[in-house]
Parts: sequence; structure tokens; C-alpha cells
Amino acid sequence: MATQKFVETFGREHEKTMKVLRAFPADKGDYRPHERSNTVRDLAFTFVMEQRMLSRALQDQLKPGAQTPKPAGDLAAMIELFDREYHELVSLIESGGDKQFNGTAEFPTGPGKIGHWEKMDFAWFMLHDQIHHRGQLTVYLRMIGGKVPAIYGPSRDEPWF
Repeated sequence: MATQKFVETFGREHEKTMKVLRAFPADKGDYRPHERSNTVRDLAFTFVMEQRMLSRALQDQLKPGAQTPKPAGDLAAMIELFDREYHELVSLIESGGDKQFNGTAEFPTGPGKIGHWEKMDFAWFMLHDQIHHRGQLTVYLRMIGGKVPAIYGPSRDEPWF
């Protein structure tokens, strides 16, 4: 039951994130509002990496402190990779069911601290972080003059009435 609830929510949030990513012009993948900010492409790759971490956690293969690869390709490639790996992750979750969420995964809990996360808590943490970064991307989108899609309700650019 808990697994199904996660998969349903994960799917709804994935579609919202895809709407935001697809709203970016292809030539704006390297946009960043500040020198210390991630680019649009880097944030899209963060979504990919979070899905990979969840997949590894569910398979008892997550290694804290492992080297993070650099994103390869442009924004369109990151969006395609994020979507493809989302479907792969959902298949993995659905094939393993609730038992996959038994146990814990090691992951940072703060600066210099590694802790044990219940796998379901870790899954929700990864999803909430995606939502957080999606919000960040809507600000980037507004800053480049793009149209911000409706996410949880209407936006100025996508009114419902």
C-alpha cells in the first residue's frame, strides 16, 4: 500500500517536473542566475542522479561519497535521460513491491554525517528534493522570460479560468 502511494505521487510529480523542464528553450540549458547557482542542465541532471540513488538504495547498492559523474549532453539530453530513467525506476519499484523498501540505506544526514535512512523515507526525501529543485527552476524560467506552467494550481502563464 505504501509503495503504491509513493508510485502514484512520484508519477504525478514527475509529470509536473517534465512540464517545467520542457518549458525551457533548448538554448537556455546553461542559464544560471548567479555564478554560484547550478545551470538548468545541472539541475535536470540532479533529478537523474536522485533517481539513480533511489534505485541503488532499493537494490542495496548505494555508496555514500561515491563520485558524481558530470552531465553529458545538452538540456534536451538531460530531459530525455530523466524521463527514460524515471520509467525504469518505476518498473523496478513495481516489480519489487513493498519488500524492496525493507531496511535502510546509508546517506548523509548533515555536513560530514552519514546516517541510516529507512528506504521509504529516503524515497520521499529524493522526491521532495526534486520538488524543491523544480521550484528553483520555475524561478529561472521566469528570469529568462519563459512561461511558468501550472503546477499545483494556475500560474500567471497558465490560468485555469
